[in-house]
Amino acid sequence: MESNVGEVAAQLTRSRQCRLYHDHLLVKEPGTHQPTPWHQDQPYYNISGQQNVSMWIPVDKVDRDTTLEFIAGSHLGPWMMPRTFLDKQSKWFPEGSLQELPDIDACRDDCNIIGWTLEPGDAVCFHMLSLHAAAGVCGNARRRAFSIRFLGDDIRHAPRRWPTSPDFPGLADDIPEGARMNHPLFPILFGEQPAGVITNAG
Repeated sequence: MESNVGEVAAQLTRSRQCRLYHDHLLVKEPGTHQPTPWHQDQPYYNISGQQNVSMWIPVDKVDRDTTLEFIAGSHLGPWMMPRTFLDKQSKWFPEGSLQELPDIDACRDDCNIIGWTLEPGDAVCFHMLSLHAAAGVCGNARRRAFSIRFLGDDIRHAPRRWPTSPDFPGLADDIPEGARMNHPLFPILFGEQPAGVITNAG
């Protein structure tokens, strides 16, 4: 809340105001061979709009072969079917309603895949529709990264009929579909407080 990440996110999204959506710590212990599969973030969420950004901030050194990778230009869409990572279930959108993700690892040479060796203090910023993945870790290395998601000016509430990830129980009672995310769960990190904002989550 005291840092300048909100201002940076506002600049990246070209927004006058920036809100915190959520954050989490991602940890892969030494010897974790399970990769994080290719996916987009936004289909798992309860928001619509283009002015968004995620920051992936490593706490440990990240080698190129275990780093977060992206397909350049994939933020332009389309939305891909979100599935559970381990058993590939479609818990978010009905089967057939979104395009299926191709087997990217089987055609890596045909994709413009980018990624970087990272040091603590670096940050990778990306759109929530960017296709991304990360390998496991080997040896004695632990890979920790702090991930923060931000909402810009055009982001609106998109309630789902299913639990999103993360889930916000009761949020649809406070914010109508298509409304701005004016709610204490999503504090403003940069810009002015709008008039008529909800100040009590109930």
